[in-house]
Amino acid sequence: MHSELSSTTQTRRILRMKLLPTLLAGAALVLSAVTAQAEVRFGVMNESYPPFFAKDASGQWQGWEIDLMNAVCEEMKEKCSIVEISWDGLIPALQSKKFDVIWSSMSNTAERSKVIDFTDKYYNTPSTLIGPKDQKPGATAEDVKGKTIGIQVSTIQSEYYKKYFAAAAEEKTYQTLDEAFQDLASGRIDYVFGDSLALDAFLKSDGGKDCCAKMGDVADDKEILGAGVSGGLRKEDTELKAKLNTAIAAVRASGQYDAINKKYFDFDIYGAK
Repeated sequence: MHSELSSTTQTRRILRMKLLPTLLAGAALVLSAVTAQAEVRFGVMNESYPPFFAKDASGQWQGWEIDLMNAVCEEMKEKCSIVEISWDGLIPALQSKKFDVIWSSMSNTAERSKVIDFTDKYYNTPSTLIGPKDQKPGATAEDVKGKTIGIQVSTIQSEYYKKYFAAAAEEKTYQTLDEAFQDLASGRIDYVFGDSLALDAFLKSDGGKDCCAKMGDVADDKEILGAGVSGGLRKEDTELKAKLNTAIAAVRASGQYDAINKKYFDFDIYGAK
Protein backbone atom coordinates (compact mmCIF):
# COMPACT_ATOMS: atom_id res chain seq x y z
CA MET A 1 0.00 0.00 0.00
CA HIS A 2 2.81 2.38 0.90
CA SER A 3 4.51 1.54 -2.37
CA GLU A 4 1.33 2.37 -4.37
CA LEU A 5 0.97 5.77 -2.69
CA SER A 6 4.57 6.62 -3.40
CA SER A 7 4.14 5.68 -7.02
CA THR A 8 0.99 7.81 -7.35
CA THR A 9 2.67 10.80 -5.71
CA GLN A 10 5.63 10.48 -8.02
CA THR A 11 3.34 10.36 -11.07
CA ARG A 12 1.56 13.52 -9.94
CA ARG A 13 4.87 15.29 -9.47
CA ILE A 14 5.95 14.35 -12.98
CA LEU A 15 2.64 15.62 -14.42
CA ARG A 16 3.00 18.91 -12.53
CA MET A 17 6.54 19.34 -13.85
CA LYS A 18 5.32 18.73 -17.39
CA LEU A 19 2.43 21.17 -17.00
CA LEU A 20 4.48 23.93 -15.36
CA PRO A 21 5.90 25.43 -18.62
CA THR A 22 2.39 25.52 -20.10
CA LEU A 23 0.99 27.24 -17.01
CA LEU A 24 3.82 29.78 -16.97
CA ALA A 25 3.32 30.51 -20.67
CA GLY A 26 -0.39 31.05 -20.07
CA ALA A 27 0.30 33.43 -17.21
CA ALA A 28 2.73 35.37 -19.40
CA LEU A 29 0.07 35.70 -22.10
CA VAL A 30 -2.46 37.00 -19.57
CA LEU A 31 0.07 39.52 -18.22
CA SER A 32 0.91 40.61 -21.76
CA ALA A 33 -2.78 41.15 -22.55
CA VAL A 34 -3.27 43.22 -19.40
CA THR A 35 -0.21 45.33 -20.25
CA ALA A 36 -1.44 45.87 -23.82
CA GLN A 37 -4.85 46.99 -22.60
CA ALA A 38 -3.21 49.53 -20.27
CA GLU A 39 -1.98 51.63 -23.22
CA VAL A 40 -4.24 54.58 -23.98
CA ARG A 41 -4.11 55.72 -27.61
CA PHE A 42 -4.74 59.43 -28.18
CA GLY A 43 -6.08 60.53 -31.57
CA VAL A 44 -4.53 63.78 -32.80
CA MET A 45 -5.18 65.64 -36.05
CA ASN A 46 -2.37 64.93 -38.52
CA GLU A 47 -1.75 68.62 -39.22
CA SER A 48 0.01 71.24 -37.12
CA TYR A 49 -2.29 73.31 -34.91
CA PRO A 50 0.04 75.55 -32.91
CA PRO A 51 0.34 76.22 -30.07
CA PHE A 52 -1.69 73.12 -29.24
CA PHE A 53 0.14 70.47 -31.22
CA ALA A 54 2.79 70.39 -33.95
CA LYS A 55 5.82 68.29 -34.85
CA ASP A 56 9.33 69.50 -34.12
CA ALA A 57 12.31 69.11 -36.48
CA SER A 58 12.79 65.51 -35.36
CA GLY A 59 9.16 64.58 -36.04
CA GLN A 60 8.13 64.46 -32.38
CA TRP A 61 4.78 65.91 -31.31
CA GLN A 62 4.95 68.93 -29.01
CA GLY A 63 2.69 71.76 -27.82
CA TRP A 64 0.26 72.72 -25.07
CA GLU A 65 -2.16 69.85 -25.67
CA ILE A 66 0.68 67.30 -25.88
CA ASP A 67 2.16 68.53 -22.58
CA LEU A 68 -1.26 68.24 -20.96
CA MET A 69 -1.73 64.75 -22.39
CA ASN A 70 1.61 63.67 -20.89
CA ALA A 71 0.66 65.10 -17.49
CA VAL A 72 -2.72 63.33 -17.60
CA CYS A 73 -1.11 60.02 -18.59
CA GLU A 74 1.42 60.33 -15.77
CA GLU A 75 -1.41 60.97 -13.33
CA MET A 76 -3.30 57.90 -14.61
CA LYS A 77 -0.05 55.87 -14.52
CA GLU A 78 -0.78 54.66 -18.02
CA LYS A 79 1.38 54.25 -21.08
CA CYS A 80 0.07 56.54 -23.83
CA SER A 81 0.65 56.82 -27.56
CA ILE A 82 -0.43 59.15 -30.36
CA VAL A 83 -2.35 58.10 -33.48
CA GLU A 84 -2.46 60.64 -36.32
CA ILE A 85 -5.78 61.05 -38.16
CA SER A 86 -7.21 63.74 -40.46
CA TRP A 87 -9.54 66.16 -38.67
CA ASP A 88 -12.74 64.97 -40.36
CA GLY A 89 -11.73 61.35 -39.76
CA LEU A 90 -11.28 61.63 -35.99
CA ILE A 91 -14.80 60.61 -34.90
CA PRO A 92 -15.10 57.72 -37.41
CA ALA A 93 -11.64 56.46 -36.37
CA LEU A 94 -12.60 56.63 -32.68
CA GLN A 95 -15.78 54.66 -33.36
CA SER A 96 -13.86 52.01 -35.32
CA LYS A 97 -11.42 51.68 -32.36
CA LYS A 98 -8.29 52.91 -34.13
CA PHE A 99 -7.57 54.81 -30.92
CA ASP A 100 -9.22 55.43 -27.54
CA VAL A 101 -9.67 59.16 -27.03
CA ILE A 102 -9.79 62.21 -29.31
CA TRP A 103 -7.29 64.74 -27.93
CA SER A 104 -7.29 67.34 -30.65
CA SER A 105 -8.93 70.62 -29.61
CA MET A 106 -12.41 69.22 -30.24
CA SER A 107 -15.29 71.19 -28.72
CA ASN A 108 -17.98 69.36 -26.78
CA THR A 109 -21.16 70.22 -28.70
CA ALA A 110 -24.72 68.92 -28.58
CA GLU A 111 -24.41 67.57 -32.14
CA ARG A 112 -21.21 65.62 -31.48
CA SER A 113 -22.58 64.34 -28.16
CA LYS A 114 -25.21 62.44 -30.12
CA VAL A 115 -22.54 60.04 -31.40
CA ILE A 116 -19.66 60.20 -28.89
CA ASP A 117 -19.12 61.06 -25.24
CA PHE A 118 -16.78 63.68 -23.78
CA THR A 119 -14.56 64.14 -20.75
CA ASP A 120 -14.77 67.24 -18.60
CA LYS A 121 -13.44 70.27 -20.47
CA TYR A 122 -9.74 71.08 -20.40
CA TYR A 123 -9.87 74.50 -22.10
CA ASN A 124 -12.29 76.98 -23.65
CA THR A 125 -11.68 79.92 -25.99
CA PRO A 126 -13.93 82.10 -28.21
CA SER A 127 -14.38 81.82 -31.98
CA THR A 128 -12.92 84.71 -33.96
CA LEU A 129 -12.82 86.30 -37.39
CA ILE A 130 -9.57 87.66 -38.83
CA GLY A 131 -9.09 89.62 -42.04
CA PRO A 132 -6.81 92.09 -43.87
CA LYS A 133 -5.52 94.97 -41.76
CA ASP A 134 -7.26 97.55 -43.95
CA GLN A 135 -10.66 95.87 -43.45
CA LYS A 136 -13.16 97.40 -41.03
CA PRO A 137 -13.35 95.39 -37.78
CA GLY A 138 -16.57 93.57 -36.92
CA ALA A 139 -17.86 90.03 -36.51
CA THR A 140 -21.58 90.17 -37.29
CA ALA A 141 -23.56 89.11 -40.36
CA GLU A 142 -23.75 92.76 -41.42
CA ASP A 143 -19.97 93.10 -41.18
CA VAL A 144 -19.28 90.10 -43.46
CA LYS A 145 -22.00 90.87 -46.02
CA GLY A 146 -20.85 90.09 -49.56
CA LYS A 147 -17.53 88.64 -48.36
CA THR A 148 -15.93 85.17 -48.51
CA ILE A 149 -15.07 83.40 -45.26
CA GLY A 150 -12.47 80.63 -45.07
CA ILE A 151 -13.37 77.85 -42.59
CA GLN A 152 -11.90 74.44 -41.83
CA VAL A 153 -14.27 71.58 -42.67
CA SER A 154 -16.23 69.75 -39.96
CA THR A 155 -15.67 72.44 -37.34
CA ILE A 156 -18.03 74.26 -34.99
CA GLN A 157 -17.27 77.43 -36.94
CA SER A 158 -18.68 75.84 -40.10
CA GLU A 159 -21.91 75.09 -38.23
CA TYR A 160 -21.97 78.62 -36.83
CA TYR A 161 -21.56 80.03 -40.36
CA LYS A 162 -24.61 78.07 -41.57
CA LYS A 163 -26.80 79.56 -38.85
CA TYR A 164 -25.55 83.15 -38.70
CA PHE A 165 -23.57 84.06 -41.84
CA ALA A 166 -24.85 81.91 -44.74
CA ALA A 167 -27.42 84.48 -45.88
CA ALA A 168 -24.82 87.25 -45.96
CA ALA A 169 -21.48 85.73 -47.00
CA GLU A 170 -19.94 82.87 -48.98
CA GLU A 171 -18.12 80.02 -47.26
CA LYS A 172 -14.92 78.49 -48.64
CA THR A 173 -13.91 75.29 -46.86
CA TYR A 174 -10.42 73.93 -46.25
CA GLN A 175 -8.97 70.71 -44.93
CA THR A 176 -6.55 72.70 -42.76
CA LEU A 177 -6.38 76.22 -41.40
CA ASP A 178 -2.93 76.68 -42.92
CA GLU A 179 -4.51 76.51 -46.38
CA ALA A 180 -7.07 79.14 -45.37
CA PHE A 181 -4.33 81.39 -43.95
CA GLN A 182 -2.43 81.22 -47.25
CA ASP A 183 -5.52 82.29 -49.21
CA LEU A 184 -6.22 85.11 -46.76
CA ALA A 185 -2.66 86.42 -46.98
CA SER A 186 -2.79 86.33 -50.79
CA GLY A 187 -6.16 88.09 -50.95
CA ARG A 188 -8.19 85.18 -52.31
CA ILE A 189 -10.64 85.30 -49.37
CA ASP A 190 -11.77 88.09 -47.04
CA TYR A 191 -11.83 86.35 -43.65
CA VAL A 192 -10.75 83.25 -41.79
CA PHE A 193 -13.08 82.04 -39.04
CA GLY A 194 -11.76 79.75 -36.31
CA ASP A 195 -10.63 79.32 -32.73
CA SER A 196 -9.16 82.55 -31.38
CA LEU A 197 -5.85 81.04 -30.22
CA ALA A 198 -5.08 79.26 -33.47
CA LEU A 199 -5.87 82.47 -35.39
CA ASP A 200 -3.83 84.55 -32.95
CA ALA A 201 -0.83 82.28 -33.55
CA PHE A 202 -1.11 83.01 -37.29
CA LEU A 203 -1.38 86.77 -36.67
CA LYS A 204 1.90 86.61 -34.73
CA SER A 205 3.67 84.57 -37.41
CA ASP A 206 5.82 85.94 -40.25
CA GLY A 207 3.03 85.14 -42.70
CA GLY A 208 0.30 86.87 -40.73
CA LYS A 209 1.68 89.83 -38.80
CA ASP A 210 2.06 92.09 -41.83
CA CYS A 211 -1.15 91.24 -43.69
CA CYS A 212 -3.87 90.58 -41.21
CA ALA A 213 -5.60 91.53 -37.97
CA LYS A 214 -8.35 90.39 -35.63
CA MET A 215 -11.82 91.50 -36.72
CA GLY A 216 -13.59 90.37 -33.54
CA ASP A 217 -15.08 87.47 -31.56
CA VAL A 218 -18.50 86.26 -32.69
CA ALA A 219 -21.47 86.23 -30.32
CA ASP A 220 -21.57 83.05 -28.27
CA ASP A 221 -23.96 80.21 -29.05
CA LYS A 222 -23.31 77.30 -26.68
CA GLU A 223 -25.52 74.92 -28.67
CA ILE A 224 -23.16 75.28 -31.64
CA LEU A 225 -19.86 76.45 -30.15
CA GLY A 226 -20.12 74.04 -27.24
CA ALA A 227 -19.13 73.99 -23.60
CA GLY A 228 -15.39 73.90 -24.14
CA VAL A 229 -12.73 71.57 -25.52
CA SER A 230 -12.77 68.03 -24.12
CA GLY A 231 -11.48 64.54 -24.83
CA GLY A 232 -13.80 62.56 -27.11
CA LEU A 233 -14.68 58.98 -26.15
CA ARG A 234 -16.83 56.07 -27.25
CA LYS A 235 -20.03 56.11 -25.20
CA GLU A 236 -19.37 52.67 -23.74
CA ASP A 237 -15.91 53.60 -22.38
CA THR A 238 -17.21 54.83 -19.04
CA GLU A 239 -14.24 53.54 -17.05
CA LEU A 240 -11.74 55.41 -19.23
CA LYS A 241 -13.87 58.55 -19.01
CA ALA A 242 -13.83 58.40 -15.21
CA LYS A 243 -10.04 57.90 -15.16
CA LEU A 244 -9.46 60.82 -17.53
CA ASN A 245 -11.76 63.13 -15.57
CA THR A 246 -10.01 62.25 -12.32
CA ALA A 247 -6.62 62.84 -13.93
CA ILE A 248 -7.60 66.18 -15.49
CA ALA A 249 -8.91 67.38 -12.11
CA ALA A 250 -5.73 66.20 -10.35
CA VAL A 251 -3.45 67.96 -12.87
CA ARG A 252 -5.38 71.18 -12.31
CA ALA A 253 -5.35 70.82 -8.52
CA SER A 254 -1.62 70.03 -8.36
CA GLY A 255 -0.57 73.18 -10.21
CA GLN A 256 0.74 71.28 -13.24
CA TYR A 257 -2.01 72.75 -15.41
CA ASP A 258 -0.99 76.30 -14.50
CA ALA A 259 2.68 75.50 -15.15
CA ILE A 260 1.89 74.13 -18.61
CA ASN A 261 -0.42 77.09 -19.29
CA LYS A 262 2.35 79.60 -18.51
CA LYS A 263 4.71 77.95 -21.03
CA TYR A 264 2.39 78.97 -23.86
CA PHE A 265 -0.04 81.69 -22.76
CA ASP A 266 -0.14 84.88 -20.71
CA PHE A 267 -3.75 84.21 -19.60
CA ASP A 268 -5.75 81.28 -18.21
CA ILE A 269 -6.80 79.15 -21.18
CA TYR A 270 -9.21 77.13 -19.03
CA GLY A 271 -11.81 79.87 -19.40
CA ALA A 272 -14.80 80.55 -17.22
CA LYS A 273 -15.43 77.93 -14.57
